[in-house]
Amino acid sequence: MILYLLDLLGVAVFAISGALAAGRKSLDLLGVVVIAVVTAIGGGTFRDLLLDQHPVFWIEDPIYLVVILAATALTIIYTRFRKPPSKALLTADAFGLALFTISGAQIAEQSNLSSIIIVLMGAITGVAGGVMRDVLLAEIPIILRRGNIYATAAIMGVIAYLILQQIGFNRSVAALLGMGVIAVLRLAAITWGLTLPVFSLPDHESE
Repeated sequence: MILYLLDLLGVAVFAISGALAAGRKSLDLLGVVVIAVVTAIGGGTFRDLLLDQHPVFWIEDPIYLVVILAATALTIIYTRFRKPPSKALLTADAFGLALFTISGAQIAEQSNLSSIIIVLMGAITGVAGGVMRDVLLAEIPIILRRGNIYATAAIMGVIAYLILQQIGFNRSVAALLGMGVIAVLRLAAITWGLTLPVFSLPDHESE
């Protein structure tokens, strides 16, 4: 039940981030809905296809689409009357990343996969929807932006989640703490501009 609620909350938050991103590009209402849906279900769909889980989660349970449409509609209505905060998109995306990454890891965990695959599936679930959103909006995907702490936060959160279970923490508590790790890392990166070291090769003039 907790896993299901986390999934629903995750798609709602990602739908909000998708709607805000589409609004900044001045898309029409259909475009906003398309971007919100892709952002919200892209990562989970990719995960289910990789894990050979059929039907994918939103086809098996259409309530996900209802939640996405409701979250999108509420976002559109809210922004008609109030201007969203300047960092609302990044903040919504950070919480969506935290929720979806851990729920994705838990779904992979149910398939008795190795820890490294659980980490990978969690990260894919968390970041793939945002990548698809950015590509459709002709933006550089957030995970590829210079030094950005995004996928790194997702990976660290899943690792923390798995370690906490190994040392005796309850699964639900470990999940909440893992989400906290992701959210804190991502929000810290947004607030203070934290970045990863950048690898670059020196330019050499051809002789």
